[in-house]
Amino acid sequence: MDFLSSPEFWVALGQIIIIDILLGGDNAVVIALACRKLPPAQRAKGIIWGTAGAIILRVILIAFAMTLLNLPFLKFVGAILLVWIGVKLLAPDEDAHGDVQGSDKLLAAIKTIIVADLVMSVDNVIAIAGAAQNAGEHSFLLVVLGLLISIPIIVWGSQLVIKLMERFPFIITFGGMLLGWIAGGMLVTDPAFVNPAVMDWMPKWGSVDEKGLAVISDTLYWASHIVGALLVLAVGKFIVSRRAGDGGEGGAAHG
Repeated sequence: MDFLSSPEFWVALGQIIIIDILLGGDNAVVIALACRKLPPAQRAKGIIWGTAGAIILRVILIAFAMTLLNLPFLKFVGAILLVWIGVKLLAPDEDAHGDVQGSDKLLAAIKTIIVADLVMSVDNVIAIAGAAQNAGEHSFLLVVLGLLISIPIIVWGSQLVIKLMERFPFIITFGGMLLGWIAGGMLVTDPAFVNPAVMDWMPKWGSVDEKGLAVISDTLYWASHIVGALLVLAVGKFIVSRRAGDGGEGGAAHG
């Protein structure tokens, strides 16, 4: 237990908690979006179980952080998945849930939370692993402690966002675009596109630093995030307008 008296241990723990809180803003939005249509009695369950599942998967991810960092096209696939989740949040398939029981809705919300968090965590776990690396053999303990401390903050933030969405529906659109924003950044920092040591035959638009983190130009950084956010908004709006048009035609036909 000597490590508990080490300043490095507590500094690293503080850094991990700060990272979790800062990155937890994204998670709170995703959790709130996924649970917003659940009955009030089930919202707490959806938030708690979804967060618990996401945290467990994040711990597993961190254990393999450096290996995951070097897998080409992992971020690329994750970015596409995030765009799809964002579009589904902006244009939910109402008909598909018309006859679904409450328990199924709860499980669907939990699944959405876990999948979205799993994808979003690819970048996050690298930052956390980097903060913990100086703790040596106790680095994994640091990661777990930091996550456990941050859980109540993420859960409370999710409940706050749900209340805000009920009053300000535009937050739902913002949340979907946020996922697109993250997806754009993930795609352009995929090792296949920035790491010279990975698939060296592919053209590169960036590089990696000594910690293995992607380095790209500011222009590409901002452009990729903006394009991702606008893509989710455009596709979501298109699907909603097309459904509205189909519904109008169907109503006219029956008239």
